[in-house]
Amino acid sequence: MAGLELLSDQGYRLDGRKATELRKFQARMGVFAQADGSAYLEQGNTKALAVVYGPHEVRGSRSRIRHDRAVINCQYSMATFSTAERKRRPHGDRKSTEMSLHLKQTFEAAVMTQLYPRSQIDIYVKILQSDGGNYSVCVNAATLAVIDAGIPMRDYVCACTVGFVDETPLADLCYAEEGGGVSSLALALLPRGGQIALLQMDARLHQDHLEALMEAAMTACKGVSKVLDQVVRQHLQEASVPSAE
Repeated sequence: MAGLELLSDQGYRLDGRKATELRKFQARMGVFAQADGSAYLEQGNTKALAVVYGPHEVRGSRSRIRHDRAVINCQYSMATFSTAERKRRPHGDRKSTEMSLHLKQTFEAAVMTQLYPRSQIDIYVKILQSDGGNYSVCVNAATLAVIDAGIPMRDYVCACTVGFVDETPLADLCYAEEGGGVSSLALALLPRGGQIALLQMDARLHQDHLEALMEAAMTACKGVSKVLDQVVRQHLQEASVPSAE
């Protein structure tokens, strides 16, 4: 029943998009002068802020030092006003801890940590408004912030959440679709080489559908990569233009 509501007979979704269509992107890099790198990203109605510090000396226990590479520290949080639900979101709750770990694993696969031995890179991401695909939007925002910090990566790491309704894969799910009983999958991809940085699936899905869903996720991530590349090029162009003063 949920599938019938989420996808019309004409193939349109709740927000008017077609099945493979991404949500609209708006992004800015270098939003905080105090940080080494920063970015603000809107993907549909989901809004995220990412800030990067480092590379710098490892803080805390010396046992965390890696002599051959940098340690990546990620922290995910949600603003208390990010959802319509009036419930407390304590810092360090299970979901935030899990999301922080997923971001850490994702960027360990993408950042060239071997260039910065015995150092630490901090990536902080906050969801300001939540409307689905939180993990994916955080990855995309953090990618822009890492690039803004001048930290080399093997490739853009791009993420997208896809779902399966009525035998049809849907790209870049919004909150209503995520909550509509859809089997969803979140993929973080390094698109040039097709390397998967992270793959997460919480719901059950028949294995016959997995290949189609993975293919849709990889195509969506490559679409995200083109958008992020445009944002980076635009930012570099603006930064290289001398001010009028």
